[in-house]
Amino acid sequence: MDRFSPEQRSKIMRAIKSKGTKDEVRLAKALWHLGYRYRKNDKTVFGTPDLTFKKYKVAVFVDSEFFHGKDWETEKLRIKTNPEFWQKKIERNIERDKK
Repeated sequence: MDRFSPEQRSKIMRAIKSKGTKDEVRLAKALWHLGYRYRKNDKTVFGTPDLTFKKYKVAVFVDSEFFHGKDWETEKLRIKTNPEFWQKKIERNIERDKK
């Protein structure tokens, strides 16, 4: 059972950012200080990667572990709220990442 009401959980999930996350900002700053120049969220590149290095033909996606199935066989058992939706969504993400 979820600790939060459906309204509270919805509010929490809506607050999750897709751009400018802590991990993304830390990585970008470290690469910039090392002299690598990049573009953020470049829409001209397929998939809109978080960082693109066109000079090197490299695209970087900074994604969370949960939504891309890290330790998925054990983690999927922990999902209690709407498990059909989340299992299907995360398994689609895993397949898309492989492709």
